[in-house]
Amino acid sequence: MLMGEYEHSLDDKGRVTIPSRLRDDLQTHFVITKGLDGCLFLYPMEEWGKMEERLKSLPMTNANARAFARLFLAGAQDVEVDKQFRVVIPPRLREHAGIEKEVVLVGVSTRVELWARERWEGYQAEAQTSYEEIAEKMVDFGF
Repeated sequence: MLMGEYEHSLDDKGRVTIPSRLRDDLQTHFVITKGLDGCLFLYPMEEWGKMEERLKSLPMTNANARAFARLFLAGAQDVEVDKQFRVVIPPRLREHAGIEKEVVLVGVSTRVELWARERWEGYQAEAQTSYEEIAEKMVDFGF
């Protein structure tokens, strides 16, 4: 299971080193795409296959389903890490997530989220103020 929070910096070539605790799950080949809430999603290939199946099952007759599939897949890129476990974050994806230098990688069960550090800190500050309220609403999901 992917979990934990790891701070890193992009190098001059737009690469980030994948933390050792995430390497076993991500492996050397994974998919990176536009995420939600202003971050990027990194999917291990097995999880990406499951996501593709979910996308295929969306109704083509629904405009929101078509738009989501288009935007989600348009940003997707198949990437491989180098021998130092670095991966290039494509410029368009860096722009989408507001990533310039400092990043935070967050393990979220089946995926990793890649955040600009400032955005992550802002998100955490906002979420912390309502953490208990959010937790109470999780009962609606059977949690």
